[in-house]
Amino acid sequence: MNQQHSSEILIEDPHLCGKRLRGPQAGRGQPLAGAVKLPPRQPDVGGCGLYCPWIKRIVNHRDNVRRGSDTGVAPDNVPDSHATLRRRSQTNWTSRWSVNSVKFFARETRAYRGVVPALGHGRAPRLLASRADDLALLLSVAPGGPVPGLGLTAAEWRSVHAQAGMLCARLHDAGALDPRDRTEAEASLVAAADGAEKYLGRAGDRLTADEQQLVRDYAAQLRRVGPVPLGCIHGDNQPRNWLWSEAGLALVDFERTRPAARVQDLVVLAVTEWLDHPDRERAFLQAYGRDLTGAERHALRCLTALDAVNCLAWGPDNGHPEVTARGRRTLERLMKEDRP
Repeated sequence: MNQQHSSEILIEDPHLCGKRLRGPQAGRGQPLAGAVKLPPRQPDVGGCGLYCPWIKRIVNHRDNVRRGSDTGVAPDNVPDSHATLRRRSQTNWTSRWSVNSVKFFARETRAYRGVVPALGHGRAPRLLASRADDLALLLSVAPGGPVPGLGLTAAEWRSVHAQAGMLCARLHDAGALDPRDRTEAEASLVAAADGAEKYLGRAGDRLTADEQQLVRDYAAQLRRVGPVPLGCIHGDNQPRNWLWSEAGLALVDFERTRPAARVQDLVVLAVTEWLDHPDRERAFLQAYGRDLTGAERHALRCLTALDAVNCLAWGPDNGHPEVTARGRRTLERLMKEDRP
């Protein structure tokens, strides 16, 4: 999807607009022509007033716009395409902007407009406004805190994975793919396999010759997997993008949401959470509504090998030892099982 660049502010949520718009009543994606009346509680939108002046046109009380701390977290295996200026449970809004990436801005805005509402009320942020010139989004704040820091019990972890399975099923089933999206989804596994050489080149001698050949073998197998279920995937589906509260689980960070093989949403879980806690995998798949097909199981194994070399290419260069360790652990496990 090509994102049109414009200096206009697009109001995504008509409830944000009240009666203060000049021009036609706002609907989703309608240009903002004037000031906006907000609900009585005013947001602290962190440092976005410094980076995205258009937000000041939305927030009535500009004194509330003050510099805030950046609480964004980079993804595990690639640099984060967005920075979250403020994510606090006591505020109503959060602001995100893409860093030189029209692609990720287009993916995320499309996701919020299209498939994210299928998750249900309170299960994800809502897109309130956007501005293509700044590659910026204004979002509502989803309830809860990031799962990894909550000190959950084993039973609570199973509940979290069960709800994650339910939400992933909703996302994957959120509407039929149009012909262009279907073509992209059908090519997603081959595209993943084609990326292997790039990451092998970046990783260099961090992999032995035998490990490099193992990755190439799995890339070749991935190209021959055959048909697998397709849908719209989250693209970075893992606990750090899950928020847990008394209301249940919510998903965040949809900049990698795209048409693809559904099994691609399970790769990080397979090499982290589920590897050490198979009960969490069972809880997820039971709530997901089905087990994986044989082709999906095979594809998942191939994809874990590609994830490993990706981690070893990116982790050391970006100071993320936990990502490096994840890749090393996966490769050593696959070598032991495939090259005993």
